[in-house]
Amino acid sequence: MHFGQDKEGNEITFIDVIENGGMSVEDEIDLKLKVKKLYKKISEVLQDREKMIIEFRFGLNGREPKTQNEIAKMLGISRSYVSRIETKAIGKLSKEFEN
Repeated sequence: MHFGQDKEGNEITFIDVIENGGMSVEDEIDLKLKVKKLYKKISEVLQDREKMIIEFRFGLNGREPKTQNEIAKMLGISRSYVSRIETKAIGKLSKEFEN
């Protein structure tokens, strides 16, 4: 999933938004704005189950990251169904950031 480009023209990915290592103040502010945009898009675009799975998978909103198997057991659904929901949700978010 791509969230745009940094000031040097490098693509910013989902992992870049989540991780932060040795950044300048400008880059850190830019990252925080992108994270804020990500959370807003998650709330606006995803259905409740999609949102919950993305939050659990990536440890968002203070949650511990969980595997697809752990989420499947929690929700009483198959791991492959969790994977399909996750893929669909990431696709929706990616599409929003392309616009």
